[in-house]
Amino acid sequence: MMPVQEAIILAGGLGTRLREEVPDLPKCLAPVNGKPFLHYLIHFLQKAGIEKFIFSLGYKAETVIAFIEATLPKSAYQLVIEEEPLGTGGGIRLAMQAVEGKNVWVLNGDSIALVNLEEQFKLHESQSSIGTLALIPQQQFDRYGTVAIDGNNRITGFEEKKWQESGLINAGIYLLDTTTFLQSTPKGNFSLETEFLQRCYSTLPLYGYVEPAYFIDIGVPEDYRRAQQEFAQLF
Repeated sequence: MMPVQEAIILAGGLGTRLREEVPDLPKCLAPVNGKPFLHYLIHFLQKAGIEKFIFSLGYKAETVIAFIEATLPKSAYQLVIEEEPLGTGGGIRLAMQAVEGKNVWVLNGDSIALVNLEEQFKLHESQSSIGTLALIPQQQFDRYGTVAIDGNNRITGFEEKKWQESGLINAGIYLLDTTTFLQSTPKGNFSLETEFLQRCYSTLPLYGYVEPAYFIDIGVPEDYRRAQQEFAQLF
């Protein structure tokens, strides 16, 4: 059984870069092979043992809610709706009011990384980490920033987006200690990446779980179109 069974899914983004492909839907509901992207993300998490979902919603929340209500039993989810944009960090803070456990999974609603969550949890526990990120090795890219770790997998730095021959990218799956996160972050609108991860890695135990797993972010048209072919083989 997965020890941490609660997951926050950040599904409130505007999806402006994807509008040419999906003009009328939030990113998380963009259809991939006839099913909303969120369907695949929920399926992946359920297979890993996640039982409770907390959805952080904003843009076109009513459309996402209709899908969730048709997909999950009421006992399996809670909804948190931003009255104003709160950024990735603020959206997590707001959703954490519904978290019951010590730790919680946090995922972006427009990307998926097929990592072994049980192994990510084991690293988190063994190192007494307050935040463990899934990191995926990539070759020849410029769309993502990179994360540096030491020999014990502790995070030692972040580098902005630029052309890289190789590096570890943040796959958008976080295991967070809820109390520490709430104590270490501001209220209101803020970025998870800059106001928590980049600001705190030198003073708080943040770790990276590395796995060469499949990863895709459908936030740009090119990768959204690529998902149509690849998901047919994966799911």
